[in-house]
Amino acid sequence: MHKTLRVMCSTEVEGVELASYRLKGMAYSWFEMWKDYREEGSPSARWSEFADAFIDHFFPAKTKADHAVEFETIKHGIRNVWEYHIEFVRLSKYAVHMMPTMEARVRRFVQGLSPLVINEAATTALNSDMNYGRMVAFAQDTEAQMLKLRMELESNSRARSAGNLGDSFGGGR
Repeated sequence: MHKTLRVMCSTEVEGVELASYRLKGMAYSWFEMWKDYREEGSPSARWSEFADAFIDHFFPAKTKADHAVEFETIKHGIRNVWEYHIEFVRLSKYAVHMMPTMEARVRRFVQGLSPLVINEAATTALNSDMNYGRMVAFAQDTEAQMLKLRMELESNSRARSAGNLGDSFGGGR
């Protein structure tokens, strides 16, 4: 048995549907109880109101706290920038208090980047019109350029080493 909940975003024009979710089993039973507790004649549920109530009910406080700590320590590490971004977004919802503005979000993202990318990204983050999406794209481009440069340098180094090796065996006389 599927039931559909239509919710509104706080910034949308009244009557425009943002999303429909199909709830089953326990989730649907919880939704029915949640809906019954809302005042008669109250406006349609806003997405943020529904999402907060749903997460509060189905995610224990310990799990949310663990995810917030995980977010605080997230690093680019061995992942590529895109994988880091996906994990950053997944965990960021548990630490919204750390990023009250777009600048704070960009700064936090840059803090977790690897040394390969961080210097360029930190300088670019100072740009006042830099938003999170632009920063992710910039970091991806920077990472690709740096990896390409590193591969070229390693290739040139190997070629020089092979040339020097030939010289040591009398090939360079």
